[in-house]
Amino acid sequence: MDWVITNLCHGKSVRPCELAGESLGTGLTAMHTLVLGAGFSGQSIAIKAAEFGSVCGTRRSPEGLDELGAMGVPGCLVDSSASDMLLEQLARVTHLVVCVAPARQQPLQDPMLDLLRPWVDALSQGGKQTPLRSLEWIGYLSTIGVYGDHGGHWVTEDTPCTSMQPRSLARRDAEQAWQALGGELSVPVSVLRLSGIYGPGRNAVKDAMAGRARMLIKPDQVFNRIHVQDLATATMKAASTGFDGILNITDDEPAPPQDVIRYAHRLIGKSDSEPEAQDFATADITPMARSFYSENKRVSNERSKKVLDMEYRYPTYKQGLDSIVEL
Repeated sequence: MDWVITNLCHGKSVRPCELAGESLGTGLTAMHTLVLGAGFSGQSIAIKAAEFGSVCGTRRSPEGLDELGAMGVPGCLVDSSASDMLLEQLARVTHLVVCVAPARQQPLQDPMLDLLRPWVDALSQGGKQTPLRSLEWIGYLSTIGVYGDHGGHWVTEDTPCTSMQPRSLARRDAEQAWQALGGELSVPVSVLRLSGIYGPGRNAVKDAMAGRARMLIKPDQVFNRIHVQDLATATMKAASTGFDGILNITDDEPAPPQDVIRYAHRLIGKSDSEPEAQDFATADITPMARSFYSENKRVSNERSKKVLDMEYRYPTYKQGLDSIVEL
């Protein structure tokens, strides 16, 4: 499929697309952030990016654009029609955030890389009026899944990536491809490896209230998590500092999944209606869910705290779920 962007801007609570690149009056130029794939994570990033300048987010349906518009985020439809607005956005973009996953297969199939390739090639051939000419930074949202199974031990950005899951292999290939593209354009690339993302609308409290939580018990199994607002903050810190490299963006406290479920039920006063505990080994779950439990690790966020001067607002799932209940 040929990917292009057709403009359809909504909302007025953030600065509109046409203000991209205006002078800040200090000799600096405002950021114009383009978020490719403004879904659950991308929406929060786009809202945060509006604090730094102008922003546009892409979606694949008119309904998705309406969702962005309701949040005050200008949106651009990604479809197969005319590409004039794609050129306009890429000509203005200074900071590019990629939230779109590659296909879960090899060789690598990444629609956003395919989208940009013609203009990257044109720039490398000396095209001065080519889209992407104002680009200063790329942020690529990846996953801690690339590390694979480490038997519950702590891992850092220097830990070898050992996962053999097709989705993780594709992600690792995509990380390297985006880093290579940054090299071609001589711009820094922040590869942000994310743990399980949660926040308003997607969390254990909502599952508990709906009665759809499952209590799977696998001895010593833990998972890291990241609140979507902390993810957005970290992304824009990386953007504003021009960080080049890999960072784990995750909470401080990897925890057993059953602890999170119990805490969520306790928060809403439903401790007496927790789901029945199920032995992971015999539970009827999807192959995808089983594959997540096949990998066990504790992921460190110390480097992100140091290089981004990052203070996580929700350092554990408890603070994150507390804030959701208070909304």
